[in-house]
Amino acid sequence: MIRILAAFLAAAGMAQAQTLDFPSNASLQEEVIRPADSYLLPRGIWDQGEMPSQTVEGRVTQQAWRIAAPSLTTLQLVRPLREQLRNDRYQIIFECQTEACGGFDFRFAVETLPPPEMRINIGDFRFLAAERRAQDGPEYLTLFISRTAEAGFVQITHVGLENETAPPIAQAAASPLRAFGTVSDASLSEQLAQAGRAVLADLNFETGSAQLAQGDYPSLRALADYLANTPSRTVALVGHTDSSGALETNIALSKRRAASVLERLVSEYGANRAQLEAEGMGYLSPLSSNLTEAGRTANRRVEVIVTSIED
Repeated sequence: MIRILAAFLAAAGMAQAQTLDFPSNASLQEEVIRPADSYLLPRGIWDQGEMPSQTVEGRVTQQAWRIAAPSLTTLQLVRPLREQLRNDRYQIIFECQTEACGGFDFRFAVETLPPPEMRINIGDFRFLAAERRAQDGPEYLTLFISRTAEAGFVQITHVGLENETAPPIAQAAASPLRAFGTVSDASLSEQLAQAGRAVLADLNFETGSAQLAQGDYPSLRALADYLANTPSRTVALVGHTDSSGALETNIALSKRRAASVLERLVSEYGANRAQLEAEGMGYLSPLSSNLTEAGRTANRRVEVIVTSIED
């Protein structure tokens, strides 16, 4: 039977630490508690064979959570948890996403719980490390966040002193997360505000080409309006393919298609180029199964993803 996780140590004279509120469609998959141990805390990206880190000691607790909803984004997962940590006096000391973390090398340099309880998509993950200073010493918390086509996954690692009277570190009591992208009744601006991403579903590329076909695209007009109304916001246009062909070829094609969309946004819809970037994921982040034609069609897409860390 899964035990309730040990609580955060509250600073003397201050209120007890709040519990991280996961959505109600989340479930605890595994918990590991090491009463007295050490943890190698990442404090920077993997670069040239090295990853800045700090060895921290104390009661080490790790949990793996699964959030049952398709098409979730790692940004959608991390935003409410990050805000809760800040509200609970944690300082974010390091945060990164996928390739900016160091990609494959970073992922395997960080201690994680094994699958199937914790699944990490090497093409789509985020990492966050936070620290809080209390009278009796520091405590540390990291989040490793990823997603598959079926669900989102979050690993919590907490290191600190044991406090039997504090509340559990996490519970599934918040409203369920709504995964946008296939929801027709949500506007693009609503999807970006609430989920941090949206699929530009009306785009049409010329056969065998990365060139966006001529035509009026309501999704691009809506995106240009969104960017004009939020001039401090930045977004990435991310191309995706199905699994046909070599990975390198698909990544190159998906990035060229995203770049074509970027140019159209700037030239015909008046978007500010400084708010845009174009990237390609190839077939590394599918929305659906590549075993069916319908799934492959859904996977061939361009998404817009909010990249601004601060609102």
